[in-house]
Amino acid sequence: MKAHLMKQFPNEIEAIETFFKIMKVSAKKTHYLASMKLIPQWVCLFLLKSGIADLVSPVFRLSGTPATDFINTLTKNKDLQLVFSYFFYGVPPKESSVLINALLIHHYKRGAYYPKGGASEIAFHIIQTIQKYGGNCLVRAPVSQILVNEKGSAYGVKVKKGQEEVEVHAPVVVSNCGVFTTFQKLLTPEIQVKHDIQERLNMMKHGRGSFLIFSGFDGTAEELGLVSTNFWVFKDNDMDKSMEDFFAMSKEEAPDNIPMMFITVPSAKDPEAKIRHPGKSCMTILTMVKYEWFEEWKNTTVRKRGDEYYNYKMRFAKNLFDWAFTVFPKIKDKLVFQDVATPLTNMHYLGAQRGAMYSAEHNVERFYAETVARNRCSTPVKNLYISGQDVFSCGIAGALHGGLLCASTVLDHIVYINLLLLKKKLKRKKARELAQLDKKKL
Repeated sequence: MKAHLMKQFPNEIEAIETFFKIMKVSAKKTHYLASMKLIPQWVCLFLLKSGIADLVSPVFRLSGTPATDFINTLTKNKDLQLVFSYFFYGVPPKESSVLINALLIHHYKRGAYYPKGGASEIAFHIIQTIQKYGGNCLVRAPVSQILVNEKGSAYGVKVKKGQEEVEVHAPVVVSNCGVFTTFQKLLTPEIQVKHDIQERLNMMKHGRGSFLIFSGFDGTAEELGLVSTNFWVFKDNDMDKSMEDFFAMSKEEAPDNIPMMFITVPSAKDPEAKIRHPGKSCMTILTMVKYEWFEEWKNTTVRKRGDEYYNYKMRFAKNLFDWAFTVFPKIKDKLVFQDVATPLTNMHYLGAQRGAMYSAEHNVERFYAETVARNRCSTPVKNLYISGQDVFSCGIAGALHGGLLCASTVLDHIVYINLLLLKKKLKRKKARELAQLDKKKL
């Protein structure tokens, strides 16, 4: 990636070198920032306010630095600035953290992984492990309330079973549905209004809603010219301006002025897709939108939102899909299936507040070192913990680390140590297997 960028931008070698150093620091030292959630809060605040933390590592300063401000010091080249700004999760570069952007770009630097059989395989294998150790997984069983006793301790949840409500008691409750849903919907009003709950909510802002198109085609990846690479497509190289202009638009203007989109081809990534669905391909297109543009239909039911809603969302879909033709022209006459998801769809299927699939906003204020230290897995309600994307950052990797940090907090044991030991054990095992293989060859 570095060599490729230097070839594309031969006059920006120093800027590229500097940014790659920042990426390396972000990847190797972000655990300093995450560890703030595991050590006593007063210790964190002392280290930060005294300046000791900044002497230990630059990550504490970088996390609270807006991406645009930092990138402007490296280069004036707008195309390169766009590459250095992580390709959108709903926050323009001027409002996002340079550390998080650098970390996300580093995450993709050498490419990425895809689960064989698709994303549902992750849940399938997790469920097996939960059941193996005596746990269970309920489906079509929405949680309506977190149960809290007179002493202010969580002791379980209320779950809907058909028309009934069933209480499930537990010594610990872990919520993975985000801070807003956890505190504003699942706790009783008298707990919600408490000062420490409100203080915790004020650390976060609602994230942007997302708009997705799921398309199916007759034809293999080779026949349709589809590849496993992710595509981020922009109409303008000034992401701050184009996002600001787009989100300031009226409901009527927005569908015809989409400034950016993301295209991914799951069937080209999954080696099992050819076996499961021979001769077929699929594609997902994503862009970020305002929840307010769809809010008038919030009280309608999924699949029954009416013609006006359908026609409005299909205006977005048509413009995005027509734009995708310019990248993959061979898909045009091969479409056999298409479904479109708006923020309301995400609310229905994901329980995502305002349709924000990345959960709370990933703005720079959220990543000020002091806010990171205060935004913990533990909550003002005893025995209630937060997991997932709202603990540290968004996406699969962010949610995974949210889970690990939460497990470490609940167990009062840093599970990362166990993972490092397991990694070493697996490396030794692999080395032995390779040595035996070489011996056989000899």
